[in-house]
Formats: sequence, C-alpha cells, structure tokens
Amino acid sequence: MKKFSFLLSVLCVVLCIFAGCAKTGTDTEAGNSGNSDSSESGNTSADSAEAVPTAADSGMFTNRDYDTSYDESNSVGINLNGSSATASSDSVQIADNIITITEEATYIISGTLDDGMIIVNAPDTAKLQLVLKEASIHSETSAALYILEADKVFVTLADGTENTLSGGDVFTPIDDNNIDGALFSRQDLTLNGTGSLTVDAPAGHGIVCKDDLVLTSGIYTIHAAFHGLDANDSVRITSAAITIDAGKDGIHAENSEDASLGFVYIVSGTLQLEAEGDGISAGTYLQIENGTYHIIAGGGSENGVKESSDLWGGFMGGRPGQSMQSPVFNENSTSDDSTSMKGLKATGDLLIYGGTITIDSADDSIHSNASITVLGGTFTIASGDDGFHADDTLSIADGTIDISESYEGLEALHVMVNGGAIRLTAADDGINAAGGADSSGTGGRDGGMFGGMGPGSGNGSIEISGGNLYIHASGDGIDANGSLTISGGQITICGPTAGDTAILDYDTTGVITGGIFMGTGSSRMAQSFTDSQQGFLSVNIGSQRAETPVTVQDATGNAILSWIPELDFNFVIVSAPDLVSGETYTVAAGSASKNVTAS
Repeated sequence: MKKFSFLLSVLCVVLCIFAGCAKTGTDTEAGNSGNSDSSESGNTSADSAEAVPTAADSGMFTNRDYDTSYDESNSVGINLNGSSATASSDSVQIADNIITITEEATYIISGTLDDGMIIVNAPDTAKLQLVLKEASIHSETSAALYILEADKVFVTLADGTENTLSGGDVFTPIDDNNIDGALFSRQDLTLNGTGSLTVDAPAGHGIVCKDDLVLTSGIYTIHAAFHGLDANDSVRITSAAITIDAGKDGIHAENSEDASLGFVYIVSGTLQLEAEGDGISAGTYLQIENGTYHIIAGGGSENGVKESSDLWGGFMGGRPGQSMQSPVFNENSTSDDSTSMKGLKATGDLLIYGGTITIDSADDSIHSNASITVLGGTFTIASGDDGFHADDTLSIADGTIDISESYEGLEALHVMVNGGAIRLTAADDGINAAGGADSSGTGGRDGGMFGGMGPGSGNGSIEISGGNLYIHASGDGIDANGSLTISGGQITICGPTAGDTAILDYDTTGVITGGIFMGTGSSRMAQSFTDSQQGFLSVNIGSQRAETPVTVQDATGNAILSWIPELDFNFVIVSAPDLVSGETYTVAAGSASKNVTAS
C-alpha cells in the first residue's frame, strides 16, 4: 500500500500545462512500463511515496498483479462436491463444507459448493494464488470466500471459465471480524484472469477488502445490497470489465483511521455501474486515466431536485403567483437528504486525464469536496444537481463535455477553463463561482436577499482563457460571485428573458482581454464588461424570438460575428479581437438594428 499526496501531482500537471508540456503514456499498461521487479514490495507501506502517479504509474501495480499464469502440475487441486470437497494436499483442511487453506501455494478450485466457505488462513508472509476454474461457491450465512490471514492473495479467473461467489440473506459472525461481503478479505487482494466472476450479495457488499483491492483483468458482474466493491485503503483498476448493480455505492473506498488512504485509481477498463448511492466514491482522491464508464446514480437525473431560477425570479418577472421560497421537487425525489447519489465523488481531489464517461445522476455528476482537474476525456452528463461541482477549484484544460441536464453546469469557488469543448444546459446558472460546499444557487448580485450568501461569496472567481463554451441557461449564463476574467476561447451564452437573470453576473470585476464572446438574454438585470482591454458591445435590441439571427457588422458592412440564439432575448453582449473601442458597429436582430459604439 502506498500513501500519496494528490496536491503535488496536480501542481506538477498544471505547471506542465502552462509550460506547454504534453502528457504521454496515458494508455500504457502500468505493469509493462519499466517495473521489472515482480515482488510485492511496491505495495508495502514502507515504500510510501510523496506524489500521486501522473499516468499509468507502475508503482500502483506490480508485475505479479498482471500475471495470470499458473502451472497446473505444481498446483494444489480443490474439487468441490456439493456439500463437501476433496484436495490433493494436506495444506487444505476440510471439515464438511468448510475448506481452509493454510500454506503458500497455487490452488485450483473447481466444482460447486452448495452452502459452505473457502477460508484462507495462512502465515502473514504468504502469497497465495487461487485459480477459479468453473467454481461456484455459495454461503447462506457468511462469505463464500474469506481471506482471513496472508500477506496477499491473487484470485485468477481461468481462461474461458464462468465462476460464481454468492451469499445468503444474513451474515452470522464466525469470529471477531465483521464479515459482510460475498468475497471478504482482511489482506491485500488482487483479481485477474481471462475468465468471468459473478458475485451475488443480497445482504451485504459484493467484494470487500480491508487493505488494497486490485483488479487488473477479468470480467466481473456484481449484484450487491450495499457497495459493489468496498475497500479500506484503495481500489485500483486496469483492463477489467466490471458491471455492478449496488444498493449503495458501486465502488467505495474509505479509511476512517488514515486520512491519506481510501483512494480510487483507475487506469483503464469498462465499468457499467448502477448504484442507489454514488457510482464511485473515494474517501480521499479519485484519479481516472482512461477507460469507458456508464454510471447511473440514485436512479438518474429524473430523481434529482428540479429547481430553477424562476423560484425566486417571480419577484421580478417569474411565474405569477409563485412563492420565492417554494422549491419545486420531482415527484420521485428522495426524502433521505443524507444519501449521496453522485456519479464520481471524492472527498479529496479528483483528477481525470481521459476516458469516455457517461453519467446520469440524481445529485452532482462529478463532485469533489476539494478540487477537480480535467485534462481530457469525453463526458456525456445528465445531472439532477450540478454537472461538475468542486468546493474549491474546478480546472478544465481539455476534453469534450456535454451536459444535457443540470441545475448548474459548472460550479466551484474558483472555475478555470483554458481548453476543451463544453456544451451545457442548466436550469439555473451555467457557470457559478462561490457556490461553496454544494450550495447551488446561493449568493449573487442580490447581496443574499434571495437565498443568502453562499460560503465564500464575493471571493469566487471565474477565469476563461481558452476552449469553446456553449451555455444554455435558465438562470445567469455566468455568475461569478467575485471576479470574472476572460482572456481567450469562444463563449456563447443563450439565456432567458424571464426572471431575475442576466447573461453576466459578477460582484467585483468583469474583464475581457481576449477571445470571442457572444451572449443573449435579459436586459432586466444586465451587466456587461468593465475596464476591459478588448472592445465590447452591449445593447438592448428589443424583444426577439428564439432562432432570430444576430449579426455584428463594422462601419463598412463587413460581418464580424453572427449566430442564432436558441431562446428569446432582448439584450446582446458581444466582444471580439476585431472590435475596437471607440468605433461604431451595427448590431442587427430580425428587423431591429442599432448602431453601437464599442466600449
């Protein structure tokens, strides 16, 4: 097991980005990237490191984690025969339906055990390999496979075989350990192979590991009343195909005794997770290198709280007769506010290098109680709350992000976008700064009158230096409870004309020094840029219907910008490098046309 400092890694990555460095090796198999030592020393706490791996780090996986080979002629055979078993070595103790493995060796397990257990109770220096070869083990009252004592156990799924571990409706204590999974390990556990494993746990977790849980290959189908995969120190995954249906979290790592542990690290693989709780939950950091993810959390976005800026916008043009304090809930919304139903969640930092990630979540789709860094990937998101939420900093450097449904699309105390293609739809603000600890919709220009000032309000910041952003918002397009700075990229905002909304909303400064900005929305609470180095136009163009083209021309009739807003609008804000302060331009929308001097 290793201890890592995530912040140092993020700092190094950010420095590389701004220095023009390119990350390489994202798809490299960690075990084949220079780690020639096949020993397990890389996973001991004595070999603790000070930095989180930046991409497919070999220290997270040993060569033996990847090794699926075994010599059948030198292995111990265990044959399961319904209510009993036979073995080819006295290192296996058999008492009716209880099979106990006591020494280091490779064990090949085949057959069916109707109601019993396999227990590993070997010396604490032993490294054992258990090969499941058409094995089906069921326990009505405990774990089907229980790893009590060893240094580390490798469970290998034999090529082309189908294997099953299952539990019953209760867990009856057999020792001082709280056994609560169909596969329960107190020691380091690695699963690999080219076969498949089905885990059924109708009364507990699927796979539980009280140390490091590693999956480097294999096909897994897990049905669990609680967590699908549950580990104390870490969950590490590469090149595995995992399908989980969980009554709580799909993948859960948490260590209540050591704040540096409880992380989730995924290099690659295919994960299909349906969880009543979080899809993936990390007690410290969560890092994703690559892979394909399909996550449904809490029943999906349709079970989230359906809120809108109209809730408090009724005071200034919202729906007639609606109370400012009356939230609108979906009829299927959960009544248990303590249940977390997020797609990807980390108590610490969350770092994503790449991958294809599809999330439909009742709560935030991607959430960190600290900071989120996105360096690549393709995201398809539908959220009952925020698309991305970080209590501190959300930084997006690259990737393709499509948020089809959210309360607020991007929310953090500090939002930094310097690359990527982002398209989002939000029931409230498109991008919100100073939301604080998941306080969507708080603060804003009203000084807290409608909803109060969220944690850190007035100290937030939004900085956009690159990327292509399209924002379709029913609230503010960009709401910086603090400062707004735009120095590059292309930004298109499509906002409504009803309610207390604006294209831009900031508390202190709103500056544009570069990039292209095209915004349409309401004139009711309109703000525009101030003290900017790049020319910009702000104009009330009169009431216009959705799909009415907007064009900006210079004094000679040359078109500088043109676009077609998707919502009704009456106010336009435009800025581009070709706009020169002090010169006059024509802004036209439908039959309306106005000459405006650039600020």
